[in-house]
Amino acid sequence: MTSNTEKLQKVLARAGLGSRREMEAAIEAGRVKVNGKVASLGDRIEMRDRVAFDDRPVTLRGAEETPRRVIMYNKPEGELCTRKDPEGRRTVFERLPRLKGERWIAIGRLDINTSGLLLFTTDGELANRLMHPSTQIEREYAVRVMGEVRKEHVVAMVEGVMLEDGPARFTDVQEFGGEGINTWFHVVIMEGRNREVRRLWESQGLTVSRLKRVRYGNIFLDKRAKAGEWVELSQDEIDDLAQSAGLTPRKVPELTPDEKNRWSRDKNKRRPVQAMRKPRNSNGR
Repeated sequence: MTSNTEKLQKVLARAGLGSRREMEAAIEAGRVKVNGKVASLGDRIEMRDRVAFDDRPVTLRGAEETPRRVIMYNKPEGELCTRKDPEGRRTVFERLPRLKGERWIAIGRLDINTSGLLLFTTDGELANRLMHPSTQIEREYAVRVMGEVRKEHVVAMVEGVMLEDGPARFTDVQEFGGEGINTWFHVVIMEGRNREVRRLWESQGLTVSRLKRVRYGNIFLDKRAKAGEWVELSQDEIDDLAQSAGLTPRKVPELTPDEKNRWSRDKNKRRPVQAMRKPRNSNGR
């Protein structure tokens, strides 16, 4: 094995085709070819190899050639973190600015009933590093809890409880005001397992009635993006994210005039965040 080879899924993610996990699934499904042959998971390639994804040629990029853009999106409840939904429900990707020759990669997910901060990037390696448990990136959530929250509940969740998929814990729990069924807390967690915040509270016999992510690493949800809106992060913010993921800072490429016009049009295409598609009746209307 030569030192100038890289894992195929890593190169595909860097090319902006999706996250590393999505690319592993695509390779296993036989959608990727290298030099005319169907690739296998575990294959390593060089930059001179010919790669095709769904029979379309892929432009391979070295790590330093990959544009690193990041946007923050304020997800409303009711949207799915998927590119397409067979049932026609709205997805987060429908609201994002369009890219030419690249794709937005979600840095983590939120379930349909959770709102708040989502980050998207064009840099697959950055997305993979920020999502990987070993990077230990903090995620902070505002939580409205139904039920009486006692000190022993908080202590148990900080010390750790056993869930069906392994141990889990909050690294911090702070009461944030309210009373009765409107008591709010801010909690911090270091990984992004499915419904982990909700399940930790449920382990104490408590129910989460509202859940909103307010921070991912050093990025706080702020007034720049209202529900259903996105904003591009600054050079300093992206550099801080990259450094927290163990990556070298890289200059954010300037938008071309065409991209500026397209992004401006996309930003102005706003729909009410509560507007949901109505199902057709039996007459097709």
